[in-house]
Amino acid sequence: MPRKPRARHHVYVVELDDRVWNHGRFRRANPGYQLGKPFVYVGMTGLDPDIRFDKHKAGIQANSFVQAFGLRLLPALYERYNPMSYEDARSMEVELGIALRQSGYGVWQA
Repeated sequence: MPRKPRARHHVYVVELDDRVWNHGRFRRANPGYQLGKPFVYVGMTGLDPDIRFDKHKAGIQANSFVQAFGLRLLPALYERYNPMSYEDARSMEVELGIALRQSGYGVWQA
């Protein structure tokens, strides 16, 4: 009987500074953005989300938007899903990004 994969991966959401909206790439990825909603980055990691955020900010395997504009983690948007298997985290990263974008958020995903 195959073993169930270990649940040690996480999805996470980083709030981005409003200045991210000045970047055309970000605006083009969010045609349905609703004024006043947060700008966020949605990611997945095998690390603790706090450690992963620190790595982004330090420029280690960093997303450029998170490195330049990342403000803080928004655990209320993701902590109920964690931890999970790698495959579940990969799927949840996409699903969470889609759900937030449909709610009017400005979303960036790697």
